[in-house]
Amino acid sequence: MPTPPPPPPPNPASAPPKNPTAAILIIGDEILSGRTRDSNMHHLAGELTRIGIDLREVRMVPDDQSAIVAALNALRHAWDHVFTSGGIGPTHDDITADAVAASFGVAIGIRDDARDLLARHYAAQGLDFNESRQRMARIPDGATLIDNPISVAPGFSLGNVHVMAGVPRIFEAMAALILPGLKAGTPVESRNWRVNLGEGTIAADFAALAAEYPDLTMGSYPFSRNGAFGTTLVIRGRDRQRLEAAYARLMSLFPGEPA
Repeated sequence: MPTPPPPPPPNPASAPPKNPTAAILIIGDEILSGRTRDSNMHHLAGELTRIGIDLREVRMVPDDQSAIVAALNALRHAWDHVFTSGGIGPTHDDITADAVAASFGVAIGIRDDARDLLARHYAAQGLDFNESRQRMARIPDGATLIDNPISVAPGFSLGNVHVMAGVPRIFEAMAALILPGLKAGTPVESRNWRVNLGEGTIAADFAALAAEYPDLTMGSYPFSRNGAFGTTLVIRGRDRQRLEAAYARLMSLFPGEPA
């Protein structure tokens, strides 16, 4: 078999501009204890990929203000956006808003617009807008509210930090409202190829292919089905022409099928 010609080098002039970056901070003892399974990271990671914001880091911290502040300070200085999940409810351990205020060095208190939203909501339900519920109207100075179309209690954005509820349905609704307003980039596309070969069999040739296309990301993911082992090979990138060229080379290297 003749040796295929080398791939054309990437053209820097036509390369997509650098995408914005993001981190996710998951907050809550219930996540770290295993009592609650987090789904918000998985959902948001997919949405960020779809719009061209590159997720670079995910952290999980307990309901401890010093831990939240330390994580926020590290993440918001490293990445373009930080999305938080959890800790903005009515109970004593909901301290995310306080931690964000401390991280930015601003005051926090009950804000009129947030209080009015909640007061109307609880009045319509015939429920007492008590002190615990009023905690959800405490917003750091300078923040912009994030609407909550499900249970009304708002999230907020301050600087590059976007604070959202931990309940998945509410988190997803808030994310759907704020993501369209953020500067996005070029979505990362992927091509998947499934082979009935183990990673040890394909590793050397797959590594050589990855070296030919350093501007793309390649990964291998083993699986087992009906007692047979195989590997799903994934190529990701923002330059579609390069992606398709690498995918064609991959298909020529290993017999398989699209995954």
